[in-house]
Amino acid sequence: MDKKINNIKQLSGKVLLFGGVYSNLQALEALIAVAKREHISPENCICTGDIVGYCGQPEETVQLFKTWKAKSIVGNVEEQLASGSVDCGCDFTQGSRCDNFSKEWYPLAQSKLSKSSIAFIQTLPDYIKFQYANKYVCVVHGSYEYISEFVFKSTNWSLKQTSFDNSESDVIIAGHCGLPFLDEKNNQLWINPGVIGMPANDGLQTVWYAILDDSDGFSVKHYRLAYNHEKAIEIMLANGFPASYAKTLQTGLWDNMEILPEREKGECGKDIL
Repeated sequence: MDKKINNIKQLSGKVLLFGGVYSNLQALEALIAVAKREHISPENCICTGDIVGYCGQPEETVQLFKTWKAKSIVGNVEEQLASGSVDCGCDFTQGSRCDNFSKEWYPLAQSKLSKSSIAFIQTLPDYIKFQYANKYVCVVHGSYEYISEFVFKSTNWSLKQTSFDNSESDVIIAGHCGLPFLDEKNNQLWINPGVIGMPANDGLQTVWYAILDDSDGFSVKHYRLAYNHEKAIEIMLANGFPASYAKTLQTGLWDNMEILPEREKGECGKDIL
């Protein structure tokens, strides 16, 4: 299947990066407030995918995202929703807790989305490419080759190098794994801005995003985002989404660490940046 690429050519000024909204309307509202405060236009706000996910307001979240007019690529969840698939395509191990939970939240989220939201999801590109501060940037979900590939800071650089080579880029902005990080080698930079829909397994209720800044060359910085997590929890439980994921919003700790490499498992409950 041919991949859809949104080639923006050139961006300048501050660029807001984030991923994994996961149907967390309250987190998205808080992030939009950040963009307004920082005077970052929607055209300079970019999501790494998975607008829909574990939290309680998929329809409201997609519609707010659509109204905001920020940019996004397709995440594995959107890819599955767009094709009418019956599972989230997250690449969880069959029979694992994550896999079993996905059988709860994915069909529930799917059932709540309007035709308008599905139509919007179907317009999302697989990649976004642009030039920024004399660097070639590519936005992917998992890796350039595989939308559901879990790429962490501890992931061997050779795998990351393949994405740089195949995308012909100096900077990769990626999502999917749920943890924010930077990894740099050979004058190439892998950026995961983090996700705003779920905490980063660091024991805190805040979530993560990042901002690119070209005022003095190329720079990137991660930031924590506070939002009304109590309201998000209340809505998740009222709408029948998994209580274990609602608990994660409160504790800041993941229900399990099945997808994590050993290094990232060892950082559970710690400030990861």
